[in-house]
Formats: sequence, structure tokens, C-alpha cells
Amino acid sequence: MIVDAHRHYWDPSRLRYDWLRSAPETLRRAFLPGDFPGDPDPCILVQAAPDERETRFLFDIARNDPGVLGVVGWVDMEALDVASRLDWLVADGGGLLCGIRPMVQDIPDTQWLALPALDAAFEHVRERELVFDALVDSRHLRALSERLTRHPGLRTVIDHAAKPDIAGRGFAEWATSMARLAQMPDVYCKLSGLLTLAGAAPEPDALEPYVAHLFDAFGPHRLIWGSDWPVLTTHATYDAWQSCARAFVQRHAPLAEAAVFGGNAVAVYSLAGHAPAHAASRILR
Repeated sequence: MIVDAHRHYWDPSRLRYDWLRSAPETLRRAFLPGDFPGDPDPCILVQAAPDERETRFLFDIARNDPGVLGVVGWVDMEALDVASRLDWLVADGGGLLCGIRPMVQDIPDTQWLALPALDAAFEHVRERELVFDALVDSRHLRALSERLTRHPGLRTVIDHAAKPDIAGRGFAEWATSMARLAQMPDVYCKLSGLLTLAGAAPEPDALEPYVAHLFDAFGPHRLIWGSDWPVLTTHATYDAWQSCARAFVQRHAPLAEAAVFGGNAVAVYSLAGHAPAHAASRILR
């Protein structure tokens, strides 16, 4: 079974998505389950607004869509009552909440991740056995490394391979930082979002050195495929990206296709144990 470990649904008429103001016009509308083309694979929904109300909005979608296996939500990590806020989200999700994603890439302070004031919040995430989804780029990798050294055992998934500058052929510094992070056994990486980083008319060959490095650094059992739909639609279709990623896996780890395209996500996000019954049946059958 394929699991799309990174899908978004949003509705700007209900909630505020500031980043959409500078996004391509085709994305500045609602994207909901009925807008997904064809028969969708089971998925994890990922937050797209720094608002706990959006996390609950995704819970509502998931309860009406048996294909949603879990939700990576948002919580105010700087709130004094962050522990209670997490507990409320866990309770409201009824088993759906599997991770937390602060929108680090949009925070002006590039050292925000390393702030000691956030130590307790990250410990609360770890104690509740939630995954930390790291929405970062190259500016944040040193701070990310510093953060993770303080929290051994915190399962972390780096979104979109930390957004390397593929269009500008920026490789060396990114590769060194990612290799350093990969030495931490609880750090995983999403094979997602790469086509949108490769320029206006991306060619799969442009991704090859970056994907090869990810397989070398993390190995196939710490890579997790995701679509990043609907952001993906600005550069490719869902099926086109899945086929492209499948070719990479067949080239670099042909025996690990089931792991990269589903098994790793189920294990890392504890989907079989945390998803509600209507979704867990999709995993276990």
C-alpha cells in the first residue's frame, strides 16, 4: 500500500494562510478532498497555517475521509501552556494527531529552533511520542542540529529534504549538513517537494545528485515519500511525481520500494497504533 506522507488540504475562506499571498495564483483557492484527482492513496495531512484551529479543521476532514491516516498539526510552541495545548489536540484528534510542525521557514529569526526557551515544548512533543516535522531550509540546519542534540529519542522528519537549492545547483553545504543530521538515528527525511525546487521546467535528472545523497546519507529505511500536493501541481501531476520518485527508488534501493512508499511512514508516525479504527483498517489489511 502506498502512503502519501505529505498532503495538504486548505480553505482560505475559513482560515488565514499568509504564505499564499506570494504563492502562484493557482494555489490561492481551497483544496479539499473532492479536488484531489482520481482515487487518492491513503495519506497523512500536514498543516499549512500556524493556527491550532487549522489542526482541528484537518481532524474534521480526516473523520469524514477514511483515506486519512493521521494529521501533522501545529501548536504554539512558545505558549506557556503548550503542554496543555498539546494534550487538548491529542484528545480532540482521537488518535489522529501523529506529529507537530512549527512553520520554521516562515519565522524571521533563523536561530529560533535553537532558543533555550523552546526546550520544554520540544520535550513535551517527545514525551507524547509525537513526530517533529522540521519545515526548514539550509538557513536552519545548524540550529536544527543543535536542537536535536538536546532531545535524544525525538523522532524528527525533515520535510522536503530541507529544500536544497536545486535550481541554483547549491549542493555542497546542504549535503554536508544533511549528512551530519543523518548521523542521528531518530532523524528521517521526506522524499518530497523536490520538483518544485528545480526551476520552472524541472527535469528529473537535475534531482539526481540530491536524491543520491539522501539515499547515501539516510539509507532507504529513513526516507519517506510524500507528494506535497497541491503545491506539487505548480510543476507536475501527482502521478508524474510518484513515477519520478519510483524511478529514483528503483535505481538506488530497488528492494526498499515498499518501505519508502509506505512502510517507513507507518512506522515513524506510528500510524497503526494511533490512527482511529476507520483508518487503521487501511493499514492492516
